[in-house]
Amino acid sequence: MTEKRETWGSRIGFILSAAGFSIGLGNIWRFPYLTGTYGGGAFVLVYVLICILIGLPLFIFEVGLGRKTRLTPIVGIKPKSWSIIGWTGCLACIILMSYYMVIIGWMFAYSVKSIMGAFHGMNPEGTAAMFKAFMNSPVEMLAYTLFVVATLGITVTQGLKKGVERACTWMLPILGILLVVLAVRSITMKPPAGVEGAKTAMEGLKWYLTPDFSKITWEAVLAALGQSFFSIGIGIATAIVYGSYLEPDSNIPVDSCWVITMDTGFAITAGLVIFPALFCYGMDPTARGFGLVFETLPIIFGQMPGGRLWGTMFFFLAALAGFTSGIGYLEAPAASFAELFGISRKKSTWGCLIIMFLLGIPAIYSLGGESMLPTIPIKDKALSLFDFADYLSGNIMMPVTALLGSLYLTFVWKFENYQRECNVGATGLIRVADWWKYHVVYLLPLVLLLILYNGLLP
Repeated sequence: MTEKRETWGSRIGFILSAAGFSIGLGNIWRFPYLTGTYGGGAFVLVYVLICILIGLPLFIFEVGLGRKTRLTPIVGIKPKSWSIIGWTGCLACIILMSYYMVIIGWMFAYSVKSIMGAFHGMNPEGTAAMFKAFMNSPVEMLAYTLFVVATLGITVTQGLKKGVERACTWMLPILGILLVVLAVRSITMKPPAGVEGAKTAMEGLKWYLTPDFSKITWEAVLAALGQSFFSIGIGIATAIVYGSYLEPDSNIPVDSCWVITMDTGFAITAGLVIFPALFCYGMDPTARGFGLVFETLPIIFGQMPGGRLWGTMFFFLAALAGFTSGIGYLEAPAASFAELFGISRKKSTWGCLIIMFLLGIPAIYSLGGESMLPTIPIKDKALSLFDFADYLSGNIMMPVTALLGSLYLTFVWKFENYQRECNVGATGLIRVADWWKYHVVYLLPLVLLLILYNGLLP
């Protein structure tokens, strides 16, 4: 028997849970790099405009569709042929989590390494060798991934209020406090004596945020489009599932604005943590991704006063950000399959986690320089199974799901019904206005096609 559907315990519980699923690892290692590379404050302006014009209407649509049906997307979307939106969204979550849980485990592993003083006195060669050795230790990665699996499972099986909502209500404030403390420490940092290329923290801030509109090229706009799309979490069914737990009179437009504001604010503040520190220690500000987090930053933590504490805080912050996203990525398929097959949340959650973990095993063993597993040729590159899971979920599954949702809005649900449903409970000026119709109906499908095209082709 399917369990009775829960609702959010409070409005702030929904906002923090939705923000928790939006705020993820990309906010820490991708957005700051894009901002510094593509014009600083000018890129932030473009990004915010895209979030308002593209991300917000799509997020409101997904949340509104969930509230309208009061069901998960596989079961709730009618006619039944359009339930493919739910299937592709849940599949994207499963594929994404197969490697995302592994990365969360890395963050926990490096927080332990920092506590143990493993970064002390490290140089670039040392941190690179440490990360390479970690990548060639599948058993260690499996152990940390199992820890993440167990923790996520225990959290989500507790239910909506006692599990998902309670965890995010506690974790998001902790995330915010850690982020602000780290940002203040980075901004007030002084360049150490004798470090080649060391500059001041203020020079790092200038590099990061000074507007340079000459760098706002078509490439920069595409980067802002992609970052907003993936950061907000469109096209993975989670917003629809979270929306299905809302009360009928909830204020979707305002609550969605809060979610996107928190997500963007976290991403911008993450840059305040990273770039002043990089400049103070003469590091390359264009470092990004795994190289930034696991090779460059540990050098700084190993040299700065109190670096063991600050490094532990940073990696724990990253682990929490990944974990709150992981809750959302797990909740969507777990709730959907529980409703579809009439089984308990507990059985569905552990079933999804087992599938995600089993898919993650070959992804883990595809890492490192000694892997015997095959690579997959994509865009003239040979992708490991780990990278292919990232490519498949992010470049194909999520844009396809969002595009299908946009077409459903335009041709099946219709803009007027979307507007009416999403404005129930809305007060004040923030609501779905009549003029939204033109860019929701005509512009959004074209933008999503562009994102899909950009992801598929070289």
